[in-house]
Amino acid sequence: MPHILPIDTATLGDRSYLVHDGRVAFVVDPQRDIDRVLDLAAAEGVVITHVFETHIHNDYVTGGFALAARTGAAYHVNADDPVAFDRVPVRDGDVVAVGGSMTVEVLATPGHTFTHLSYALREHGEPVAVFSGGALLYGSVGRPDLLGPAHTHDLVRHQYASARRLAGVVPDTAALYPSHGFGSFCSATQSDATASTIGHEKRVNPVLLSDEQTFVDEVLAGLDAWPAYYAHMGPRNAAGPGEPDLTTPQRADAGQLRARLAAGEWVVDLRNRVAFAAGHVAGTLNFGLDGSFATYLGWLIPWGTPLTLLAETAEQVAEAQRELVRIGIDRPAAHATGAPAGWSAGPLASFARATFADLAQVRHHRPVSVLDIRRDLEVAAARIDGAVHVPLHQLLDRLGEVPDGEVWVHCAGGYRASIGASILAAAGHRVVAVDDAFDRAAAAGLPVATATREPSMAER
Repeated sequence: MPHILPIDTATLGDRSYLVHDGRVAFVVDPQRDIDRVLDLAAAEGVVITHVFETHIHNDYVTGGFALAARTGAAYHVNADDPVAFDRVPVRDGDVVAVGGSMTVEVLATPGHTFTHLSYALREHGEPVAVFSGGALLYGSVGRPDLLGPAHTHDLVRHQYASARRLAGVVPDTAALYPSHGFGSFCSATQSDATASTIGHEKRVNPVLLSDEQTFVDEVLAGLDAWPAYYAHMGPRNAAGPGEPDLTTPQRADAGQLRARLAAGEWVVDLRNRVAFAAGHVAGTLNFGLDGSFATYLGWLIPWGTPLTLLAETAEQVAEAQRELVRIGIDRPAAHATGAPAGWSAGPLASFARATFADLAQVRHHRPVSVLDIRRDLEVAAARIDGAVHVPLHQLLDRLGEVPDGEVWVHCAGGYRASIGASILAAAGHRVVAVDDAFDRAAAAGLPVATATREPSMAER
């Protein structure tokens, strides 16, 4: 049996795969920081000879082009993809031999994109696995709307047909290895599964259990916003992105940080939300490394804005850089490490943190505004009566809708609330960040309105 080793990028909800027979290896959908792949191949004592892309990715910058250039591996990309680099063009039905025992069959599976491919792995001719990219996920499929609304209705029907094609041509015993679905915004819905087979998906996956129209209706009804940086990923990947530069950016002192803030640049504090609320440089924004840092930073930052990173340690700066190169933010303008007292020549700013119980109590004795920064589908399911709703990803463009006076900012768990509170505080608002789980709001005595709906196919 070939060795199939996943390389997780948990913060983006994606997986790459290194597959080898003990001597030679191929890689499927490598992430931008290819040193992880090279290190794993070296540890396994194998040579990478082939790299396969399932699609031109929307959610991250690929490492495929750079990995093939570094190793001399053949780089397999759909022949119909309009890329600006030389590759080995592949189409439906092509079979690629890797080493003496492994073959990879190319399967056209449009839906996530029009030119999406899956790859069926055989050992000595026997099917053992399929690498499905965004075509068939654990309990779900890849979302069909990333190429724009003009294509969504066609792609969702392609997605239905492609998932069923995989289930028909690959045996039930074959292991399923998707690239998306582990929290990725590329997934139409989410699942907690970490492994599966084609046979298992036939028993649990809505796309393989429902009729086409039911599937189409439920997928389209469940689609919500996706990160703004996705718009930059496809063109970047089609151009052939090179290896990232992960060297440390220049150091900034307090005066330089003040100048960068005054110039309208972004200075981002990577500390957790508790530490940030207690004391931070006025005007800085909080995107903690302990959450979906790159997703939300990439979503909110005006593309191309110079970025400075503040962290307690150099290792945290390096971790942030690695996260950022995966979404195409290649070089921070500067960095500083240590504590906020060393980042500012003046007094530090702060804001309060609170729970939903605190919010319920304070509303009895003084008027405060509540700002809900969750996404539309979250709010449609349940919301606090009277709360103003501005999704976090729209907050910078809709600051004028935020009420004057004291504003209590909440999300579903606290991470996004701190981002939103930092944005509002930098804009001059008096804020309180609700650092609590939204499912405690009703029990705390707040008036929560909930939606009633029929259970989905996956929930029945």
